[in-house]
Amino acid sequence: MANHTTRLDHVVLWVSDPVAAAGFYEKAVGLEPMRVAEFSEGKVSFPSVRVNEETILDLAPRGIAERMNMLPGSADSAGHPVNHVCLSLSSADFDALRARLDAHGVPMSDIGHDSFGARGKATRNFYFRDPDGNVFEARHYA
Repeated sequence: MANHTTRLDHVVLWVSDPVAAAGFYEKAVGLEPMRVAEFSEGKVSFPSVRVNEETILDLAPRGIAERMNMLPGSADSAGHPVNHVCLSLSSADFDALRARLDAHGVPMSDIGHDSFGARGKATRNFYFRDPDGNVFEARHYA
């Protein structure tokens, strides 16, 4: 990819069990797992799941927090999730995600309308948590 405009590359989520988290994101959310076998074999520090061609979620085990020394205090963020991460979907994918989450018994908020985001007001949105308490919003625009 030669386009060098600013994009969101990845978000690192703290999780207690990266393999289980990858399974949740694959089965309940519908994201493609990456490097799970390599993580299980001890070859990489964490697995990831692909959001789209350009963006992934890294599933970092809290046990590696002490190695997070890129900035003073970085290790202290372990266990402190961001407010939420928002996934923008097509209308059909929004409905399919809600159905998958429901089939997996994942609690969800009611559907909201006209929530502001990167592309203006979303037609519909809702929130859910992953098994580690990270909060996600799902939305679609008209």
